[in-house]
Amino acid sequence: MANTIIGSTIVIDGEITGDEALYIQGTVKGRIALEESLYVEEGGEVEADIETQNVEISGNLTGNITATERVEIKETGRVVGDVKSPRILIADGAVFKGHIDMEV
Repeated sequence: MANTIIGSTIVIDGEITGDEALYIQGTVKGRIALEESLYVEEGGEVEADIETQNVEISGNLTGNITATERVEIKETGRVVGDVKSPRILIADGAVFKGHIDMEV
């Protein structure tokens, strides 16, 4: 599958759905539902509820996350919201405020 990149100067307000990996370097507000992985890169700003397979956060994310496989918050990542996933990794230095549910 191809990858989609939302560049650092792009702002999207709405719903994003798809079946390929998405890399966010800009700003997204709304809802994101993907069949593949979501990557919020350093400098990326997301205010959305997320439903996807894997999520990797190096930027800022405000919203609830539901991932079928894994959520990883990198050392530069900041998450405010609830996370539901069978596997969750939070790096030293990352910021997380919310609840975690690891039931499948």
